[in-house]
Amino acid sequence: MSSARPLRVAMIGYGFMGSAHSVGWRQAPRMFDLPAEPEMAVIVGRNAEAVAAAAEKWGWAESATDWREVIARDDIDIVDIVTPGDSHAEITIAALEAGKHVLCEKPLANTVAEAEAMADAAARAAAEGVRAMVGFTYRRVPAVTFLRDLIAEGVVGTVQQVRAAYRQDWLVDPEMPLAWRLQKEHAGSGALGDIGAHIIDMTQFVTGLTVDAISGTVDTIVKERPLLGSGSGLSGTAGEGKGEVTVDDVAIFTGRLSNGALASFEATRFATGRKNALTIEVSGDKGALAFDLEDLNSLQLYDRTAPADRQGFTKILVTEAQHPYVAAWWPAGHMLGYEHGFSHQVVDLVTAIAAGTDPHPGFAEGLSVQRVLAAVERSAENDSAWVRVAD
Repeated sequence: MSSARPLRVAMIGYGFMGSAHSVGWRQAPRMFDLPAEPEMAVIVGRNAEAVAAAAEKWGWAESATDWREVIARDDIDIVDIVTPGDSHAEITIAALEAGKHVLCEKPLANTVAEAEAMADAAARAAAEGVRAMVGFTYRRVPAVTFLRDLIAEGVVGTVQQVRAAYRQDWLVDPEMPLAWRLQKEHAGSGALGDIGAHIIDMTQFVTGLTVDAISGTVDTIVKERPLLGSGSGLSGTAGEGKGEVTVDDVAIFTGRLSNGALASFEATRFATGRKNALTIEVSGDKGALAFDLEDLNSLQLYDRTAPADRQGFTKILVTEAQHPYVAAWWPAGHMLGYEHGFSHQVVDLVTAIAAGTDPHPGFAEGLSVQRVLAAVERSAENDSAWVRVAD
């Protein structure tokens, strides 16, 4: 471990993503030789009792209820934002203007205007040596990073088509309570922004291309749900009465990539039997690569240049020390899981801060995804007409 001054972290929010990020902050300095050590200084939430319990459970040194006071503290270096999307812009811009490095969960914001303001703030902060990163954590699954590397090496040749899907089934039950993720004023959008953002970012990340035009549709399958009683997030219980679901349950759209290729996207919370099924397949003139999050330690590779009697998809086990991030963990063949991406996120952010370079994905990349999400919504409002993302 470097002898550089520790980087003291404040995390705003403590729900599902709070637990995942906490694992990342705790594990990264223990498994990787970082250029500076992150310290889990303070966790912030509105409920004093609940956030204090979260601090004790996850290893934060203290808890607080006022994020503005925490951001103003001189002993805080990094602000990690895991709140609902409606507060991302306000907290992020305040943190950057206070000279704090920022890690903000995806999607970057609830609207393009908010994301643009955040990207502008990040650009101004970068000129002062302050860094900002978006939490598209699936980029940091070793197999996904390796897939990107193989495409960059030309393994699939010219990208001709992409198929990306993120399918879940946690809303199939109509009695699932009306959590904040189902309310537009808090979440911005439903399956489109929550999980569709991941497959948009992953497509752009692994191919090196951008999504330039969109034709899509969205639907809300269950339009009313029981009001949320005790608890919060995905684990709350139903209260009395029902409220309107104001976001989409499913989004299906086609994208035209910057090289002219087509990409198909599906983001749904109504894929019965699919718990967290993120898949992507990239087809080119020399071969194809496929990834499935439910088998996250491997890739499928098809080499079209192989002799005809030896063609077929081949499984690559991505657990060797030569693979991205893997050398810090276990011997070859010993599997990694969902939580490891959050450690890798910490590694990349801390490394960039120490080196004085901009981390990826930065806010400009987050804004790029936000513009695609907005284009899907515009297309859906206009009978699935093709919409240019830049417009």
